[in-house]
Amino acid sequence: MDLAIARQEGFTSKRSSDTSGAVSNRKPLVVIGVLTRFGRKNNRDAIRKAWMGSGETLKKMEKEKGVVSRFVIGRSADRGDSLDRSIDDENRQTNDFIILDQVEAPGELPKKVKMFFALAADKWDADFYAKVNDDVYVNIDALGATLSSHLDKPRVYIGCMKSGQVFSEPSHKWYEPDWWKFGDKKSYFRHASGEMYVISGALAKFISINRSLLRTYAHDDVSAGSWFIGLNVKHVDEGKFCCSSWSTGAICSGV
Repeated sequence: MDLAIARQEGFTSKRSSDTSGAVSNRKPLVVIGVLTRFGRKNNRDAIRKAWMGSGETLKKMEKEKGVVSRFVIGRSADRGDSLDRSIDDENRQTNDFIILDQVEAPGELPKKVKMFFALAADKWDADFYAKVNDDVYVNIDALGATLSSHLDKPRVYIGCMKSGQVFSEPSHKWYEPDWWKFGDKKSYFRHASGEMYVISGALAKFISINRSLLRTYAHDDVSAGSWFIGLNVKHVDEGKFCCSSWSTGAICSGV
């Protein structure tokens, strides 16, 4: 049924308007998933203090700015152990987690990102969905202003676009098991840097419906880029999403 509806809509975003033609604020502008892991509570607390907020501040940002932010984490390989309990205890205090039903491990990050987009699209009907690392500072006002300028694009993929090197040596930190599939075997296709990128609601819906078919590669940013390369999607190379180079009007910065 979801696929039939999506086909009818053409995987396009439909933001509701009132009778005067003004945009309604009833739906979130963006759902931000901050990808975190065990042992990173200090990072999470720093993010809560710097830009995400907590408690009433978090709710206020959702209501007034249409920005929903949640930490995203999986479960321990030893279900119910001290790692899981510490996250459950933290979430009872903060209520700002999406806890995925999958093992939390470095090699599972691409699948973790896919499941975040899928579950977030199922839970929130937002215009955009963003993936952010838990060591990145986000300028919420700059993010909102930039995303608002792209509301007219039905299918959009926004980030600091790059073409990283493909590493074929198994001993390398960034080894790509499927290295032979990438053209000259030296460079990936164009994709957004993994520190932070944004997709439109239509693309999140596409991921949700096709989650069992979309394959992942060694890196989450390459995986996301692969899902959209064959679709009618507007790729936006936005320098404000280059988190490693803080500049005036930048949306993010690595910390």
